[in-house]
Amino acid sequence: MPSYGEYLRVDELLRLQSPLSEGPEHDEMLFIVIHQVYELWFKQILHELHHLEALLDRNDGAHARGTLKRILTILKVLVAQIDILETMTPLEFLSFRDRLEFGSGFQSHQFRELEFALGWKDAKAVERYPAGSEVRKRLEQQLGSGSLWDAFLRHLAANGVRVPRADLERDVTRRVESSPALRETLIQVYRGQPALAELCERMVDLDEGMMEWRYRHVKMVQRTIGTRRGTGGSAGAEYLLTTLNQPLFPDLWAIRTEF
Repeated sequence: MPSYGEYLRVDELLRLQSPLSEGPEHDEMLFIVIHQVYELWFKQILHELHHLEALLDRNDGAHARGTLKRILTILKVLVAQIDILETMTPLEFLSFRDRLEFGSGFQSHQFRELEFALGWKDAKAVERYPAGSEVRKRLEQQLGSGSLWDAFLRHLAANGVRVPRADLERDVTRRVESSPALRETLIQVYRGQPALAELCERMVDLDEGMMEWRYRHVKMVQRTIGTRRGTGGSAGAEYLLTTLNQPLFPDLWAIRTEF
């Protein structure tokens, strides 16, 4: 039987933090650890999302709601970690920022894959990764696959909900677009099918959690580097601002004014 350290490969894990600044600068370790932890959580969320889609396709609504709760709890942890990053002042970040050179969280392929899995599709984003690379292949596969929204609609249909065919057969390489016919269907779900209505609310929770993450992220960037361009050639806060207030599942929000 492996020991705790052997099972978790702790020694290998603790060798993965390699500051580049001279000294090194004290706060570079925090920056590295936080972002490595983010990548681990992104991996776990992707793991849970694929499991969630399988549960929905098996018509296992009870376990699907439980998995959604887990994802939502992880999202809260992601947002809370920003509080730790914000203990680092702008001057402390600038003390090692130039060592990042072309590195940027903008390049996180796992977060891009996570966005695709949630339906935030962007074919141009795939082009930022080398042709033929394993990362690009994964993103291309996720781009061409249905998202959580598509699994959600199939689940509704499997439970007798008359989901419009146009929504069930939509182009999965595009972001989810608002559908008036689907909104009428969702309202009927809320009025007559409590278990499915609860699932709808957990989907709204997920959407809100992603919007909260984006908001806290952009405010952290503004607080740390102001209006400077981001590392890796990104537009920094200017780009991040364009992602705010854009729901993943627009119809679940639109029906709030139609009950």
